Amino acid sequence: MDFDPTDEQRMLAETVNSLLDKRYDPSSRLALLDSELGWSRELWQQYAQLGLLGLTFDEQYDGAGMGAAELATVMESFGRSLVLEPFFPTVVLGGTLVSEAGTPEQKAAILPKVAAGELLLAFACSERGSRWSQTDIGTTATRAGDGWTISGQKIAVAGADSADTLIVSAVTPDGIGLFLVDAAAVTIASYAMQDGQRGGDVLLADAPAELLGTDTDAIDHIRAVIDVATAALCAEAIGVCERMLAMTVDYLKTRVQFGRPISVFQALQFRAADMYVALEQARSMALLAGLSLAGDDPAARRQMVRAAKIQVDLSSRQIGQEAIQLHGGIGMTMEYPVGHYFKRSAVIAKTFADTNELIELVGAEGGLIG
Repeated sequence: MDFDPTDEQRMLAETVNSLLDKRYDPSSRLALLDSELGWSRELWQQYAQLGLLGLTFDEQYDGAGMGAAELATVMESFGRSLVLEPFFPTVVLGGTLVSEAGTPEQKAAILPKVAAGELLLAFACSERGSRWSQTDIGTTATRAGDGWTISGQKIAVAGADSADTLIVSAVTPDGIGLFLVDAAAVTIASYAMQDGQRGGDVLLADAPAELLGTDTDAIDHIRAVIDVATAALCAEAIGVCERMLAMTVDYLKTRVQFGRPISVFQALQFRAADMYVALEQARSMALLAGLSLAGDDPAARRQMVRAAKIQVDLSSRQIGQEAIQLHGGIGMTMEYPVGHYFKRSAVIAKTFADTNELIELVGAEGGLIG
């Protein structure tokens, strides 16, 4: 099996990296963090022009019709630059949910607008006390004539502050359904999350809603999309870790102590080498996660993705902690980027499930080797 990227994937990476290298230097990113919106609408339109916002959508919905490998390529590049635009909540989560569960009419109405950069989405699923469960929720959907109304509260919704439409999970008489809700019909308490990206808590009080798709129990769709999103986060984490390692090695070469660069000290060389090994372990498992998405067995796919995320999270933690320690005090300052990368890796490690939860889930299914 050939694991090397295709020419098309290389071109995609070069195009995205070229744009981000010009527009996402550390000082520009800090300025975006301090702005009212927290990200750049100008860059968002450039992503649309490059076809990134419709990357995995079917061509009939103005998408590029690409797959998990191309999405991983983009996410890795975004991780290297710590991109702040709501690509993950809008495209990876929202767009994939619509593609997976929506009717043809809903796809035609939503996906072209997302691809054009005209519509922002957010997936509201987490609730207080539910931890990472997708079924232990209190938000309820009630039929109201030909439509539905939803009441409940969602927390830590990535991209909620700028979303035009929310995709909300709610209890129905048949299970857990997915609903389209106009963001203007709900109350959103927005804030910056630990990694600087924006989100918010969502209060729904008899908010008018439209059922996404035709099935009032969409839990299988939700789980499938979370698998895709988790694999995408693994790819983003690889970009984050690559940059933390590169910054650390550069710092070791330039930091002078006792009249010599500290990179000449063998103990620090060993630690940098361990960081590289951890990165390659994570990269291999992130590749496994992407490849597993093509499988037909949902249970096997989920097991592979969870196992990959375990290693990616462990490697990210090791690389991040070493990067901070080897940088010394400067690594903890807001002005120096390595701390921002570590924050993002820590948030990725807590998205959908933490390491302990993933280990329990993978172990309960017998692990990867029977």
